[in-house]
Amino acid sequence: MKLNEITDNPGSSKNRIRVGRGIGSGKGKTGGRGVKGQKARTGVALKGFEGGQMPLHRRLPKRGFRNTPFALKLNEVNLGRIQTAIDAGKLDPNATVDCAALVKAGVLRRAKAGVRVLGMGELKAKVALSVWGASKPAIEAVEKAGGSVTILTPAREAGEKAA
Repeated sequence: MKLNEITDNPGSSKNRIRVGRGIGSGKGKTGGRGVKGQKARTGVALKGFEGGQMPLHRRLPKRGFRNTPFALKLNEVNLGRIQTAIDAGKLDPNATVDCAALVKAGVLRRAKAGVRVLGMGELKAKVALSVWGASKPAIEAVEKAGGSVTILTPAREAGEKAA
């Protein structure tokens, strides 16, 4: 086999449709845009436009609360993923398991604001977790396996109500 004999698999790439290149092409004249009107022209953005009437998405009231600027972007890890990493020898169960250890073990791609542990999967190893948050089932599962969970979230002030 030579370099000039290398070809792609048949049907793996299609030629792009050249629109507006004459009647014989099958996509000539109007170029697949129908006939006349605003949508036949270039630069049309009509999503949500209702002919000048106030669009539905602007007529409806805003609802709810979004804590976007202050919300913590946390990594979420299930117990099953932690157990898999321990079984593979990537995570040391005797050392404290925190965000940096999970990134180093390849469980997380990058550290965000912190880690929240969720309860999917089974944990057999005795692990000391140091995380920003954990669900109740996750805490129960870790303690059942003989481990401990330290939550790093700042303590609520006395004036704030517990959620």
